Amino acid sequence: MTRAKRATIYAAVILGATLPISVSQAADMTPDAPAPTPVQTSSGWTYTVTPYLWAAGISGDVGVRRLPEAHINADFGDIWNNLDFGAMVTGEARYDRYSIVGDVIYLKLSNDTATPRGIVANNVEVTSKTFTGFLGAGYALLDAPNGHLDIVGGARLWSLDNTISFNGGFLDGARGDSTKTWVDAMAGLKGNYFFTPQIYTTGWGLVGGGGADVDWDVGAGLGYKFNNTFSAEVGYRAMGVNYRDNGFVYDVVLQGPTVGLSIHF
Repeated sequence: MTRAKRATIYAAVILGATLPISVSQAADMTPDAPAPTPVQTSSGWTYTVTPYLWAAGISGDVGVRRLPEAHINADFGDIWNNLDFGAMVTGEARYDRYSIVGDVIYLKLSNDTATPRGIVANNVEVTSKTFTGFLGAGYALLDAPNGHLDIVGGARLWSLDNTISFNGGFLDGARGDSTKTWVDAMAGLKGNYFFTPQIYTTGWGLVGGGGADVDWDVGAGLGYKFNNTFSAEVGYRAMGVNYRDNGFVYDVVLQGPTVGLSIHF
């Protein structure tokens, strides 16, 4: 074997031994693929508006001027017999841990109640027009990806127009009508929690007073988020207020199931 052939063979062996190492080293030197960039959430204000239906039953005492108080009791199962008109909507604006919340309710309810013995009157007809609105501000005590808990403070405005008519008995034909407006300061907690990206729960509890001796509002709901724009909720709400002034009495509890559609933007 000539010297030239031996040199050629040696060169082939060396190249074959070093080629896998070179390929492996080249692979190690290839830069890694960039990691996916996380989606950035909006840092500005977000808004939620929720028109809803509240099948509110009503129970308690209503009085106007110097006429005897009338006791009314109609549960939410009788809402279609007692509700003449209703409109409800809630709203929330959020920025970071801060929020502004609002709630507006208008109800016109009619109730015809028989008196116990029919002496003072055979029955009492009560018509109550109720407007109430709450406006407050909140701060998130707990703020996590799957929910938040806010402390909330604000004021609730009440404007009532009650009419009572007595039929039969000593007060047959007696009728009274009176209107009152007042404001109560209220504070409490409000929050939500997502069990999954779609299913969540909400709840709140507020209490206060001012014009009224006591004013409270509690509720809870279960919701489903269809997408970033729409979600639906069902729940239960109860409100109570005890206001008395110069013969005007409104000491009632409103409670019943709710169903609403939330719009987020």
